[in-house]
Amino acid sequence: MGRVTLVGAGPGDPELLTIKALKALQAAQVVVHDGLVSDEILDLAPASTRRINVAKRKSRHTLPQDDINQLLVALALEGLEVVRLKGGDPFLFGRGGEELTACRAAGVECTVIPGVTAALAASAGAGAPLTHRGSAQAVTFVTGHAAHGEPDLDWAALARPNQTVVVYMGVSTAGLIAERLTAAGRAGSTPALIVENASRSDERRILTTLAGLAVAAEGLKGPALLMVGEAMALADVGVPDLADFQVLQSASLRS
Repeated sequence: MGRVTLVGAGPGDPELLTIKALKALQAAQVVVHDGLVSDEILDLAPASTRRINVAKRKSRHTLPQDDINQLLVALALEGLEVVRLKGGDPFLFGRGGEELTACRAAGVECTVIPGVTAALAASAGAGAPLTHRGSAQAVTFVTGHAAHGEPDLDWAALARPNQTVVVYMGVSTAGLIAERLTAAGRAGSTPALIVENASRSDERRILTTLAGLAVAAEGLKGPALLMVGEAMALADVGVPDLADFQVLQSASLRS
Protein backbone atom coordinates (compact mmCIF):
# COMPACT_ATOMS: atom_id res chain seq x y z
CA MET A 1 0.00 0.00 0.00
CA GLY A 2 1.14 3.52 -0.74
CA ARG A 3 0.64 6.56 1.44
CA VAL A 4 -0.55 10.16 1.30
CA THR A 5 1.37 13.19 2.52
CA LEU A 6 -0.52 16.45 2.89
CA VAL A 7 2.05 19.14 2.12
CA GLY A 8 1.74 22.88 2.64
CA ALA A 9 3.19 24.65 -0.40
CA GLY A 10 3.24 28.04 1.33
CA PRO A 11 1.86 31.27 -0.12
CA GLY A 12 3.62 31.15 -3.48
CA ASP A 13 7.30 32.02 -3.13
CA PRO A 14 9.20 28.74 -3.74
CA GLU A 15 11.86 29.79 -1.23
CA LEU A 16 9.26 29.69 1.56
CA LEU A 17 8.78 25.95 1.03
CA THR A 18 10.09 23.95 3.99
CA ILE A 19 12.95 21.47 3.62
CA LYS A 20 10.63 18.65 4.67
CA ALA A 21 8.11 19.65 2.00
CA LEU A 22 10.87 19.67 -0.62
CA LYS A 23 11.94 16.15 0.36
CA ALA A 24 8.35 14.92 0.11
CA LEU A 25 8.02 16.41 -3.37
CA GLN A 26 11.25 14.81 -4.52
CA ALA A 27 9.99 11.40 -3.38
CA ALA A 28 6.50 11.74 -4.88
CA GLN A 29 5.17 9.50 -7.62
CA VAL A 30 1.94 11.50 -7.91
CA VAL A 31 1.30 15.14 -6.95
CA VAL A 32 -2.33 16.17 -6.51
CA HIS A 33 -2.15 19.94 -6.40
CA ASP A 34 -4.20 23.10 -6.01
CA GLY A 35 -4.49 25.49 -8.92
CA LEU A 36 -2.61 28.26 -7.13
CA VAL A 37 0.55 26.18 -6.67
CA SER A 38 3.14 27.61 -9.05
CA ASP A 39 5.02 25.66 -11.73
CA GLU A 40 8.25 26.63 -9.94
CA ILE A 41 7.17 24.55 -6.97
CA LEU A 42 5.70 21.71 -9.03
CA ASP A 43 8.97 21.45 -10.99
CA LEU A 44 10.77 20.49 -7.77
CA ALA A 45 9.22 17.03 -8.14
CA PRO A 46 10.93 14.53 -10.47
CA ALA A 47 10.09 14.84 -14.16
CA SER A 48 8.51 11.39 -14.02
CA THR A 49 6.05 12.42 -11.31
CA ARG A 50 2.43 12.49 -12.42
CA ARG A 51 0.64 15.80 -11.81
CA ILE A 52 -3.10 16.04 -11.18
CA ASN A 53 -4.61 19.52 -10.98
CA VAL A 54 -7.67 19.70 -8.73
CA ALA A 55 -8.00 23.48 -8.85
CA LYS A 56 -10.86 25.03 -6.93
CA ARG A 57 -12.11 28.56 -7.40
CA LYS A 58 -15.25 30.21 -6.13
CA SER A 59 -18.22 28.52 -7.85
CA ARG A 60 -15.86 26.61 -10.19
CA HIS A 61 -14.34 23.31 -9.07
CA THR A 62 -12.34 20.87 -11.19
CA LEU A 63 -13.28 18.19 -8.67
CA PRO A 64 -15.64 18.36 -5.70
CA GLN A 65 -13.93 17.83 -2.34
CA ASP A 66 -15.44 14.35 -1.86
CA ASP A 67 -13.99 13.29 -5.22
CA ILE A 68 -10.57 14.62 -4.22
CA ASN A 69 -10.74 12.59 -1.02
CA GLN A 70 -11.60 9.44 -2.99
CA LEU A 71 -8.85 10.14 -5.53
CA LEU A 72 -6.19 10.35 -2.82
CA VAL A 73 -7.33 7.08 -1.31
CA ALA A 74 -7.48 5.30 -4.69
CA LEU A 75 -3.98 6.40 -5.65
CA ALA A 76 -2.55 5.26 -2.32
CA LEU A 77 -4.32 1.89 -2.64
CA GLU A 78 -2.50 1.47 -5.96
CA GLY A 79 0.73 1.52 -3.95
CA LEU A 80 1.79 5.03 -4.93
CA GLU A 81 3.63 7.70 -2.96
CA VAL A 82 1.07 10.52 -3.12
CA VAL A 83 1.71 14.16 -2.25
CA ARG A 84 -1.36 16.32 -1.82
CA LEU A 85 0.15 19.76 -2.41
CA LYS A 86 -1.95 22.54 -0.96
CA GLY A 87 -1.45 26.31 -0.98
CA GLY A 88 -0.47 27.77 2.38
CA ASP A 89 -0.96 25.29 5.22
CA PRO A 90 -3.14 22.17 4.88
CA PHE A 91 -4.90 22.75 8.20
CA LEU A 92 -5.64 26.47 7.88
CA PHE A 93 -8.76 26.84 5.70
CA GLY A 94 -7.22 24.17 3.46
CA ARG A 95 -9.69 21.33 4.15
CA GLY A 96 -6.76 19.11 5.00
CA GLY A 97 -8.69 17.72 7.95
CA GLU A 98 -11.28 16.23 5.61
CA GLU A 99 -8.62 14.59 3.46
CA LEU A 100 -6.82 13.20 6.51
CA THR A 101 -10.10 11.77 7.85
CA ALA A 102 -10.89 10.12 4.49
CA CYS A 103 -7.47 8.47 4.37
CA ARG A 104 -7.74 7.22 7.95
CA ALA A 105 -11.21 5.79 7.27
CA ALA A 106 -9.80 3.83 4.33
CA GLY A 107 -6.83 2.55 6.31
CA VAL A 108 -4.36 4.64 4.30
CA GLU A 109 -1.32 6.08 6.04
CA CYS A 110 -1.48 9.87 5.94
CA THR A 111 0.96 12.42 7.37
CA VAL A 112 0.97 16.22 7.33
CA ILE A 113 3.76 18.68 6.56
CA PRO A 114 2.85 22.23 7.59
CA GLY A 115 3.36 25.21 5.32
CA VAL A 116 3.78 28.97 5.70
CA THR A 117 0.27 30.39 5.66
CA ALA A 118 -0.44 33.52 3.61
CA ALA A 119 -1.05 35.71 6.65
CA LEU A 120 2.51 35.18 7.89
CA ALA A 121 3.98 36.00 4.48
CA ALA A 122 1.77 39.07 4.06
CA SER A 123 2.64 40.34 7.53
CA ALA A 124 6.38 39.80 7.07
CA GLY A 125 6.47 41.31 3.59
CA ALA A 126 4.64 44.45 4.64
CA GLY A 127 6.46 44.81 7.95
CA ALA A 128 3.11 44.86 9.75
CA PRO A 129 3.28 42.48 12.75
CA LEU A 130 0.23 40.39 13.51
CA THR A 131 0.93 40.86 17.22
CA HIS A 132 2.67 43.91 18.66
CA ARG A 133 3.13 45.13 22.20
CA GLY A 134 0.66 47.89 22.91
CA SER A 135 -1.45 47.52 19.78
CA ALA A 136 -2.17 43.83 19.11
CA GLN A 137 -2.25 41.36 21.98
CA ALA A 138 -4.08 38.75 19.92
CA VAL A 139 -4.58 37.64 16.33
CA THR A 140 -7.57 35.78 14.94
CA PHE A 141 -7.80 34.03 11.56
CA VAL A 142 -11.30 33.83 10.10
CA THR A 143 -12.84 33.03 6.73
CA GLY A 144 -14.99 35.53 4.89
CA HIS A 145 -16.56 32.77 2.82
CA ALA A 146 -19.48 30.59 3.84
CA ALA A 147 -21.17 27.84 1.88
CA HIS A 148 -24.56 29.45 2.40
CA GLY A 149 -25.10 33.06 3.39
CA GLU A 150 -22.77 35.25 5.40
CA PRO A 151 -19.96 33.91 7.62
CA ASP A 152 -21.12 32.78 11.07
CA LEU A 153 -18.61 34.73 13.16
CA ASP A 154 -18.52 36.20 16.64
CA TRP A 155 -18.53 39.82 15.49
CA ALA A 156 -18.54 41.24 19.02
CA ALA A 157 -15.34 39.37 19.88
CA LEU A 158 -13.70 40.36 16.59
CA ALA A 159 -14.60 44.02 17.16
CA ARG A 160 -12.56 44.34 20.34
CA PRO A 161 -9.63 46.76 20.00
CA ASN A 162 -5.93 45.89 20.24
CA GLN A 163 -6.15 42.72 18.19
CA THR A 164 -5.54 41.80 14.56
CA VAL A 165 -8.26 40.11 12.53
CA VAL A 166 -7.09 38.35 9.39
CA VAL A 167 -9.79 37.43 6.90
CA TYR A 168 -9.10 34.73 4.32
CA MET A 169 -11.33 34.54 1.22
CA GLY A 170 -12.97 37.82 2.16
CA VAL A 171 -12.60 40.03 -0.90
CA SER A 172 -16.15 39.47 -2.16
CA THR A 173 -17.59 40.06 1.32
CA ALA A 174 -15.32 42.96 2.35
CA GLY A 175 -18.24 45.37 2.60
CA LEU A 176 -20.25 43.00 4.77
CA ILE A 177 -17.26 42.30 7.02
CA ALA A 178 -16.58 46.02 7.51
CA GLU A 179 -20.26 46.65 8.19
CA ARG A 180 -20.51 43.88 10.80
CA LEU A 181 -17.29 44.86 12.59
CA THR A 182 -18.30 48.52 12.68
CA ALA A 183 -21.78 47.69 13.95
CA ALA A 184 -20.21 45.57 16.69
CA GLY A 185 -18.12 48.52 17.85
CA ARG A 186 -14.83 48.48 15.95
CA ALA A 187 -13.85 52.03 14.99
CA GLY A 188 -14.11 52.90 11.30
CA SER A 189 -10.69 54.55 11.58
CA THR A 190 -9.01 51.22 12.49
CA PRO A 191 -6.13 50.60 10.05
CA ALA A 192 -6.74 47.87 7.48
CA LEU A 193 -4.28 46.27 5.10
CA ILE A 194 -5.17 44.30 1.98
CA VAL A 195 -2.46 42.07 0.53
CA GLU A 196 -3.02 40.50 -2.86
CA ASN A 197 -0.80 37.62 -4.04
CA ALA A 198 1.29 37.61 -0.85
CA SER A 199 4.98 36.69 -1.37
CA ARG A 200 4.66 36.53 -5.16
CA SER A 201 6.37 38.79 -7.67
CA ASP A 202 3.07 40.58 -8.34
CA GLU A 203 2.22 41.15 -4.66
CA ARG A 204 0.16 44.28 -4.08
CA ARG A 205 -0.57 46.04 -0.78
CA ILE A 206 -3.27 48.59 -0.07
CA LEU A 207 -3.33 50.39 3.27
CA THR A 208 -6.74 51.77 4.15
CA THR A 209 -9.15 51.84 7.11
CA LEU A 210 -12.02 49.65 8.18
CA ALA A 211 -14.40 52.27 6.81
CA GLY A 212 -12.66 52.17 3.43
CA LEU A 213 -12.21 48.40 3.23
CA ALA A 214 -15.02 47.74 0.75
CA VAL A 215 -13.79 50.38 -1.71
CA ALA A 216 -10.19 49.21 -1.35
CA ALA A 217 -11.14 45.61 -2.17
CA GLU A 218 -12.97 46.48 -5.39
CA GLY A 219 -11.41 45.09 -8.53
CA LEU A 220 -8.97 42.69 -6.86
CA LYS A 221 -8.61 39.48 -8.83
CA GLY A 222 -5.84 37.50 -7.17
CA PRO A 223 -6.08 35.73 -3.81
CA ALA A 224 -6.05 38.42 -1.13
CA LEU A 225 -6.09 38.80 2.64
CA LEU A 226 -7.91 41.45 4.63
CA MET A 227 -6.01 42.38 7.79
CA VAL A 228 -7.69 44.71 10.29
CA GLY A 229 -6.06 46.07 13.41
CA GLU A 230 -4.06 48.87 14.95
CA ALA A 231 -0.70 47.23 14.11
CA MET A 232 -1.47 47.41 10.38
CA ALA A 233 -0.58 51.11 10.57
CA LEU A 234 3.06 49.95 10.49
CA ALA A 235 2.68 48.47 7.00
CA ASP A 236 5.09 49.52 4.29
CA VAL A 237 3.09 49.84 1.09
CA GLY A 238 5.76 51.70 -0.87
CA VAL A 239 4.71 54.44 -3.27
CA PRO A 240 1.04 53.79 -4.12
CA ASP A 241 -0.03 53.86 -7.75
CA LEU A 242 -2.87 56.13 -8.86
CA ALA A 243 -5.56 53.51 -8.17
CA ASP A 244 -4.26 52.91 -4.65
CA PHE A 245 -4.01 56.66 -4.03
CA GLN A 246 -7.67 57.08 -4.97
CA VAL A 247 -8.58 54.23 -2.60
CA LEU A 248 -6.66 55.88 0.23
CA GLN A 249 -8.35 59.23 -0.49
CA SER A 250 -11.80 57.62 -0.45
CA ALA A 251 -11.03 55.72 2.77
CA SER A 252 -9.79 58.90 4.42
CA LEU A 253 -12.97 60.78 3.52
CA ARG A 254 -15.19 57.95 4.80
CA SER A 255 -13.38 57.63 8.12
